[in-house]
Amino acid sequence: MGTAPEPKEPIPVVLAGARGHGRWHLDNIRRLTAEGKVRLAGVCDMAPLTREELGDGLGEPEQSADLAALVTRTGARIAVICTPIHTHADLALAAAERGAHLLLEKPPTPSYAEFTRLSEGLRRYGTVCQIGFQSLGSHALPAIRKLVADGRIGAIRGIGAAGAWARDEDYYIRARWAGHRTLDGRDVVDGVLTNPLAHAVATALHLADADRAEKVAGIELELYRANAIEADDTSCVRIRTGHGTTVAAAVTLCAEEPGEPYVVVHGDRGRITFWYKLDRIRVERDGAPPETTGHARTDLLDNLVARLRDGTELLVPPDRTGAFMRVVEAVRTAPAPVPLPADAWRTEPGAGVTARAAERRVVTGIDRLVTAGAERLALYSELRAPWAAPPTEVPHP
Repeated sequence: MGTAPEPKEPIPVVLAGARGHGRWHLDNIRRLTAEGKVRLAGVCDMAPLTREELGDGLGEPEQSADLAALVTRTGARIAVICTPIHTHADLALAAAERGAHLLLEKPPTPSYAEFTRLSEGLRRYGTVCQIGFQSLGSHALPAIRKLVADGRIGAIRGIGAAGAWARDEDYYIRARWAGHRTLDGRDVVDGVLTNPLAHAVATALHLADADRAEKVAGIELELYRANAIEADDTSCVRIRTGHGTTVAAAVTLCAEEPGEPYVVVHGDRGRITFWYKLDRIRVERDGAPPETTGHARTDLLDNLVARLRDGTELLVPPDRTGAFMRVVEAVRTAPAPVPLPADAWRTEPGAGVTARAAERRVVTGIDRLVTAGAERLALYSELRAPWAAPPTEVPHP
């Protein structure tokens, strides 16, 4: 996709959704502003940011609840969109139609039909889009691919992903759409596989060289919930790729002892574990001591700026998230998550993000199941979890 190079002065950016996770984007824009790469031209939110929320170093950006009008008035060349999942496609296309290139938070859309509409619109408007899977900017990924290509762990048997996180009950009341499959007749699909631990799934698919939609041959899925929500909070998925590699992910927001999520590449002579939030890998080979290395990371907004200025390859264009979107679609169309029986979970005090005392639900034995799922590329039902139901199988699309 051809775009005229941007001039070297700071590129004007608007941020849609500056609260919640949007605060991270606001701080990142602040960092890139200090480096002279961007300037914050506008903020789009339901209520204007206060001076305290905006902080220093960003000037006096225009504020509006109307993203399309804001892009037009400010002449923004980039729109960072960090809004509820079901608003992504409409806002992204509104900004793209007015000439803004995009950094769009994950998941890009809540359905494959919306993903197709987004992709077609971007082509029509001639704009580029980066999907916000920050883990895919890690320099550990090419290092892992080289280790595999060099035969350091032998032939690949499969790739597993594990995520054992904890979320308080008030996590699901932080926003009206949180924990929903649908809202007001629109798809949301805010489940553990598709949103909080989406990076685990997308990173595993990337390492399997199966991140494009056409690389998916089949999906098996198990969705459960311990919390009183509509979406899933404890789930697993197994993906058959067209070239025969198996990718499996086991995840939960109800961990006993929350830990760092990871992806593990299984070889017949060793394994490589990648803690993607830490950009750290450990190589374990038969007959050799483990080797642990840390790696740098390219920021995705920085990469988008470089793409516009000098044609640097975009790290996470939409088509490289097509396989992940097949998983989103499988979750969307699957039967409702199975509620776990009351004797399968317990409550514990949570950290809390609201004024009230929060609790969290903990699934007994889930940490062991998550680890085993990534190790054995197995589903919870195959691991004989007492509450597990047969998987839903999604055929090749």
